[in-house]
Amino acid sequence: MKKKTILTLAGLVSIASASAQSLYYLGQEATETIPLTWTVGAALVYDDNVTPVIQEGQPGFEDEAWSITPYIQANFTLVDPQTTMNFYSRVGMSYFIDEMEAIGADETIPNARLGFDWNHSVNDRLRLSSRNFFSYELEPEFAVGVSNDRQVDPYFFYSSENSVGYRWTERVGSYSGFGFTGFIGDVAFADRKSYSLHHQMRYQYTQRAVLTAQYRYQEWTGDVNASTNHFITGGMEYRLSQNSIFVGSAGVQLRDVDGIGSSTGPFAEASVRTQLNSKFGVRAFTRYSMEDLDNVQQIGGNTFLFSEQQVLRIGTTGDYRLTPRITGFGGADVVMTAFDGGRQIAPPDPTTNEGSNETLTNFFIGLRTQIAQGLNTEFTINYMDSSSDFVINDYERLRLGASLNYNF
Repeated sequence: MKKKTILTLAGLVSIASASAQSLYYLGQEATETIPLTWTVGAALVYDDNVTPVIQEGQPGFEDEAWSITPYIQANFTLVDPQTTMNFYSRVGMSYFIDEMEAIGADETIPNARLGFDWNHSVNDRLRLSSRNFFSYELEPEFAVGVSNDRQVDPYFFYSSENSVGYRWTERVGSYSGFGFTGFIGDVAFADRKSYSLHHQMRYQYTQRAVLTAQYRYQEWTGDVNASTNHFITGGMEYRLSQNSIFVGSAGVQLRDVDGIGSSTGPFAEASVRTQLNSKFGVRAFTRYSMEDLDNVQQIGGNTFLFSEQQVLRIGTTGDYRLTPRITGFGGADVVMTAFDGGRQIAPPDPTTNEGSNETLTNFFIGLRTQIAQGLNTEFTINYMDSSSDFVINDYERLRLGASLNYNF
C-alpha cells in the first residue's frame, strides 16, 4: 500500500501547473531508459494562405507558397530508481521556394524547440520536479494553449514549472512550486511574461482516485498592461483503467487588471488519455479561463487593448495502427474567444469596443509509414478556419505536407 500510494501522489502532477507547456499533459513519466537517438529529415509543404494579409490588393493577399523544411532532432531519456530525465531538441528552417510577397516576410525562417523534464525522488516522502519548454517558431501550437495569432516573423516562447512534492501521511500529499512564462514577438504591444506560485493538496480517496485542492497565483506583465490572477480550484485524478486516466479541476478565477479593475469568472480544465486497444489511442483536453495573450487586436487602422478575454479551448488527437508499418493519425482543435473591455490605444482615443468574438477550428489527418528500419515517411492534411469579428483574423487556410526522416 505504501509504495502504491507514493507513486500515485508523486507521479500525477496536476495539469493546472503544467498546462502552459501542453494541455494534453497528464503527469506521465517514462518507464525505461532510451539512449540518445538522432533524427534527420525534411518536409515539403504547400500552404494556400501563407501570410496574414487580409486586404485584397495588398502584397501577400491569399499568397500561396511551397516550402522545404529540413531539420535535425535529438531525444534522450534516463530512468533510474530515483531519477527520471527527458531531453528533446529540434532545430530546422523553412525555406520558401516561391518568393514571399507580404511586406516583412522572409524566404528563410529558422525554427527550434527544446524540452527538458526532470523528476527526482529524494526519499520515500520528498520529490522534486521540473518541466521546461522553449521554442522559436512561426506557427501557433494549439496544444500549448498560448497564442492563436498569425505573424510574419517567428516568436519566442518559454515556460518552466518547478515543484516540490511531499507525502505527509499514507493518503495525504502536497505539491508546491513556481513557474514562469514568456512570449516575445515582433508584433507591437504583444510581448508578455508571467510568473506564478502554486500549492496543491492531494488526498488518496481510493486506489484509483486522488482528490485535489489547489491555489495558484499568477501575475502577467506586458508592453501595455498588467494583471494579477488568483485561481482556487478543486478536482480529481482518476484512473479509469490500466491504460486510461482522467484529470480535471474547476473553480474560480479572481482577476485584477491595472487601471481597469477587478472581475471574477469560472475556471475549468480537464484532460484524458486512453489506449482503447493495442492499435487505437486517444488524448483530449478542454480549458476555460480568462487569458492574457492575443488581447491586442486591430480594428480598421486602429489598435485596441482588451482587458477581458474569455477563452474556451478544446482539442483531441488520436492514432490508429493500420498495419505494423502504417499508422493513421488525426485530430481537431477548437478555440472560442469572447473579447470585452476594449479600448483604443494607438492612436490614443477614448473609443471602446465590447462583445467581439472569434472562433478558430483546426483539423488534421495524416499517415505515417515505416519504409525500412529507421526510415519513415509522413503525409498530412491540415485545414484551418478562423471566423472573427477582427478582419485580420478572419481567414481559411489549407496546408499539405510530405516528409521523410531517418532515425539512428
